[in-house]
Amino acid sequence: MPTPEQIWADADLPARRLAGLALNPATPETVLLRLLADAPLAVRMVLCRDRTLPDAVVDAVIAHPDTRTRSFFARNPHVDPAQRARLVDDPEWFVRAHLADGPRWDAPTEPRPLPDETVVHMLSTYDNESLGGLLYQQLSPGLRRALPTHPVPKARCWGIGMGWRSLSADVRAALLTDPDDEVRESARWSAQFDDPAWVEAELPDRSCHARTDMLLHAPLSRAVVNGVLTSPVGKEDRAMIAGNPSLPPDVVVLLAADPDPEVRSEIAQRADLGAAERHALATDPDPEVRVTVARRADLGPAERRALATDSDPRVRLAVSVHPALSEEERARIDYAVPMDRPFVFHPAYEVSRDPETVRRNALSNHPLLRREAARDHLLPPDLVARLATDDDLGVRVLLAQNHPDAPAPLLLRSFLEYTGPERDHLTTRPGFPTDGLAAFADHEDPEVRALAARDPETEPAVVERLTRDPDPAVRAAATRHPNLPWPRLAELLDDEELAFAAAANPALPSDAIRW
Repeated sequence: MPTPEQIWADADLPARRLAGLALNPATPETVLLRLLADAPLAVRMVLCRDRTLPDAVVDAVIAHPDTRTRSFFARNPHVDPAQRARLVDDPEWFVRAHLADGPRWDAPTEPRPLPDETVVHMLSTYDNESLGGLLYQQLSPGLRRALPTHPVPKARCWGIGMGWRSLSADVRAALLTDPDDEVRESARWSAQFDDPAWVEAELPDRSCHARTDMLLHAPLSRAVVNGVLTSPVGKEDRAMIAGNPSLPPDVVVLLAADPDPEVRSEIAQRADLGAAERHALATDPDPEVRVTVARRADLGPAERRALATDSDPRVRLAVSVHPALSEEERARIDYAVPMDRPFVFHPAYEVSRDPETVRRNALSNHPLLRREAARDHLLPPDLVARLATDDDLGVRVLLAQNHPDAPAPLLLRSFLEYTGPERDHLTTRPGFPTDGLAAFADHEDPEVRALAARDPETEPAVVERLTRDPDPAVRAAATRHPNLPWPRLAELLDDEELAFAAAANPALPSDAIRW
């Protein structure tokens, strides 16, 4: 069975024209229905997967006899999830599996959740193979919280699998005595990870995902900790346990007291040092261990002071944002704020953060704390206004990427100044401006030049010139601009590269659409 990429690669010029027509907002419903009924598979793929559709077309898609056509609609990120949910009992497993796997979407956004009742129905009736994809990403926050106590047993099983460690003691106890055998067994299996003795017995003796998960999150016995200190299986083992909440306080102190080779050598000479600790000091030059320890909330004052003067700048940076430090203590640390990190979209927190902590971070003198605050989708208007003019690029771009009310000037400024990952996501934000973008038609950066195609007032001559731009993305964007003169648009309908974009131009005359 050909992949979507193969289907598109095999599409000829007439098919690509029709596919552009399928995306064109000016294409009438009657033509969309004709395309759905008679057009090649590549056209039906674009029509059913890549746009919103009128209700009559949705009805026709749901009833379409072709399995692939329905499966494309099952993965459409643009339509209302309730419309996709109509395929929940499709007779073909291929369609049902695609519905469970979720829409094709461009990072960093996530698909909108399916209706809760649809998800519960899928959990109750689909086999494990069909549920093995990305269904968890299509759950609403409310359903995620409700799963562990849901009246449907299969839903409770999923609630256990998605977050046993976050469940309260009462909920865990109820699941361990659940009347349903499968729920009870699932709860008992998960509860084993709470027992340090079981973890010690089951810990793999090789580097693998299971070992990593246990060292990071499971309660560790002293024997496991000593084993990692003296005979680590992998070079990252010590860094893994350094962040484990169950790490004994004396080991936290030990790992924190390793700021540089000279100090490590001095400590190793202490007469009261055990063999395990001496071996750890002799073989653990990895600053990632200290970086991880520096992030622990239970780090003591002495350890914080030691790490604040660490020889490695990454360690000093990590401890500089410790929540126990005052602004004055942070200011005394010699840290450098990295500018090479990606400033990208972050999904909203399922549990809202403490407003006072968010405000304190937003008002901090430390750029990393302000960056953390800028990611909050619920940041109040006064802090949005303050951070929108922050002197740190990361703060401004993170605010633009994440806040639903980021001001238009900030969005444009962020796009112009930031060239890292997910730069183009900024143009999808609700307030991204369109007016005045024609001024960028001659910019040296092709991504900035393409902004001119978003301005409804860009002159026809400029639009036509941009269809001959050296950059293919600029050419495609300009080809879809409604101000493109008709002679040039008609010419591009026969262009191998740009016919798809030309047929999607909303200014395409009705007679050309029907032709």
